[in-house]
Amino acid sequence: MQTKSLSFRLLVSACLVLVAFFALVSLVLEQSFRESAEQALKENLQVQVYSLLSAAELKNSGELSMPPSLPEPRFATPGSGLYAFIQLAKKNLVWRSPSAIGLDVIAPPELSSGNSVFLLNEQGRYVLHYDVIWQNVAGVEREYIFTVTEDAQFVLHQVERFRKTLRAWLLVLGLSLIFIQFALLRWSLKPLRIIVKDLEDVEKGSKTHLDGYYATELEGLAGHLNSFINSERAHLERYRNALADLAHSLKTPLSILRGCVESFSVNKESVKEQILRMDEIVEYQLQRAAAKGEHKTTRTVDVSAVINKISASLSKVYLDKQIAFDIAMPEQSPIYIEEGDLYEIAGNLMDNACKWCRHSVNISVSLNERKGRRNYAVLLQIEDDGPGIPVGKLNEILKRGVRADENIHGHGIGMAVVYELIGLLGGKLEGSKSESLGGMKWSVYLP
Repeated sequence: MQTKSLSFRLLVSACLVLVAFFALVSLVLEQSFRESAEQALKENLQVQVYSLLSAAELKNSGELSMPPSLPEPRFATPGSGLYAFIQLAKKNLVWRSPSAIGLDVIAPPELSSGNSVFLLNEQGRYVLHYDVIWQNVAGVEREYIFTVTEDAQFVLHQVERFRKTLRAWLLVLGLSLIFIQFALLRWSLKPLRIIVKDLEDVEKGSKTHLDGYYATELEGLAGHLNSFINSERAHLERYRNALADLAHSLKTPLSILRGCVESFSVNKESVKEQILRMDEIVEYQLQRAAAKGEHKTTRTVDVSAVINKISASLSKVYLDKQIAFDIAMPEQSPIYIEEGDLYEIAGNLMDNACKWCRHSVNISVSLNERKGRRNYAVLLQIEDDGPGIPVGKLNEILKRGVRADENIHGHGIGMAVVYELIGLLGGKLEGSKSESLGGMKWSVYLP
């Protein structure tokens, strides 16, 4: 297990908490047991005091007499650990048990009649002092202090045995809890290991996205990661498409330049115009590659001016076909659109019309057209007198790499670029048969 892993950190944290908890529990239980043992000893010494009181006799002369044998045999054995003393209040010793021979008398503290005190003295013995006023039948009254003491070793041995037993059981319990905690951590963090493995599979290419059944807390993370993965793939695809679009967009200006290179002096302005156009195309396609897919327009572009420029350029490209352009549009038809987008849409459609036509291409622009339930700013229609496109193949040519005729040179992305741009702009593209020319007719609705 690596030291940087969450499992290791959680396990170490749990171990530290358990150690601190068990140490505290051990101290509390040991102290509680010690207090319980001392209380039991105090009660036992209290019983011994009562047994001495029952055995003692106060004579008529006021002297206290004790029997030679006591109920507790330990009082008769020297060094047994249980000792007894009887003293007159604030006076000399009256009696001591045979077990206390050779021991110093334990001086009692200040006491009032009928009270007792329990304490641990400096010699390491637990002592119980009990003050009593005794009156005999003759009316003689004496105040005695009964003292019973026992070595602390008895309690200490009990506490030590309890401590060893307690710590042994706490150690076993702690190790068991650590093992259980480790198993629980492995089980709890399993969803994280699953999602990591799935991410590795995505990196290797064996998976396209995170598709496992994850814990509820990880579903949001998995969703965001999938969105990120899809975004990165779309971004990469956008770059690839942009490069293909760039190559396709430069095709027409390059064709014009090829036609102008033979008579450069005559077509000097055309060459300059196409070079400028190529520079604009490169900049535009690079912007599209870095874009997020949304186009925001901030100024208007004159559709009529763009159509005139494109038709003039195509007339030179297809000079050998002597194409007759029939253009019907207002002198000015401004709409909000990126100029590069309009060049892509109109240029590709007009280039295809010139490529497939026999002699005629009709272009019309009308403003404020309504289609269905929507109003559109511009309707651009491009028709040719070529063979047209079969109805069943209209949707196919809108895909990248698909051409209407595989025998004709091309990249198969022109119509896909047009379709994508119109969709991004919120417009609509329709293809049908031209009623006037008999070839293909494209209708572009732009908002």
